[in-house]
Amino acid sequence: MWNTAIKDALVKLRQNIVKHPGMLPHIIEGQCYEWGENNDWIEGFYTGMMWLAYEYGQDTFYKESAEAYLANFRERLEKHVALDHHDIGFLYSLSAVAEWRVTGNEEARQVALKAADTLLHRWRPQIGIIQAWGLEDDPENGGRMIIDCLLNLPLLFWAYEQTHDQRYYDVAMQHALISEKFLVRGDGSSYHTFYFDRANGNAIRGGTHQGYQDGSTWTRGQAWGIYGFALAYRYTKHEAFLDTSKRLAKYFIEHMPEDDVVYWDFDVPVEEGTPRDSSASAITACGLLELLELTADEGDNSSRQLFEEALDRTMRSLVERYATMNLPDAEGLLKHGSYHVRGDRAPDDYMIWGTTSIWKPWCG
Repeated sequence: MWNTAIKDALVKLRQNIVKHPGMLPHIIEGQCYEWGENNDWIEGFYTGMMWLAYEYGQDTFYKESAEAYLANFRERLEKHVALDHHDIGFLYSLSAVAEWRVTGNEEARQVALKAADTLLHRWRPQIGIIQAWGLEDDPENGGRMIIDCLLNLPLLFWAYEQTHDQRYYDVAMQHALISEKFLVRGDGSSYHTFYFDRANGNAIRGGTHQGYQDGSTWTRGQAWGIYGFALAYRYTKHEAFLDTSKRLAKYFIEHMPEDDVVYWDFDVPVEEGTPRDSSASAITACGLLELLELTADEGDNSSRQLFEEALDRTMRSLVERYATMNLPDAEGLLKHGSYHVRGDRAPDDYMIWGTTSIWKPWCG
């Protein structure tokens, strides 16, 4: 089953590269991507797939295809094209950092360090957060953080390892700590976003942007939390981050539906036609793999068994019910992902981050 899925993924990625040379995928409805310029927050996932494909099979077609995008990502940084958001890590960890890790290309390393500097500009020291969206004086978003940002922190931790500049580590560490304090609720569920007073840093309230309602648990946000806190522990060895990742994972597992692929929010009323989010389950699979690796030497066999069983159930369901192996012309790998259900934006389609996330569990 896994070999068939990987083979299909490689074929579909090659088809996309050949069919859309030099272009990058954007999310639209219609079971396809809109191919365009590097001006959204998601383009890094596409190059990340290429690097994973190259690492898996050593086919230089994927390596050369990924390398061809580096100049594009460098130019975007130099011109600061649509970068007034926190997703610099999503863009550059999966492009420039990935290229440096695989090839040792110094130019890629320099691009990644410049990206880390760009992310540092979003640090708001009076609050202790990396601002999610907009400019610093934005009346709505000036004091707002988001759980997704945990996946941007590895860019800063990597930059610290490369330069020993303490700023990178301290900003990433402080943002992770405040995320743990304010985004994670006592029962292991999570807020999507949290608001602070821009002037004095006082906490105001939890909220959502893409979830069902402010107090609900958006499943993709929960998935980012599982994966993000596990990665924060990998870089810092701060035990609370590992414990938080485990709590988020257990909540996610306890609320998985019968077919083991989640709906778009854990608190949304489930009716006929309620959208799923296969990408949230794929991201969680990555987080569970991370947890299993990080806890390999622990004696807590009950938690490991829970995570192993949930990972197996999730992956089997994604492959058997959600993969596009029977759709040879599909541009994505997973059906029934959701982008922004509340905003009526692609509530049932291919999500490039789900397509990328599924590679890690498939390839092991």
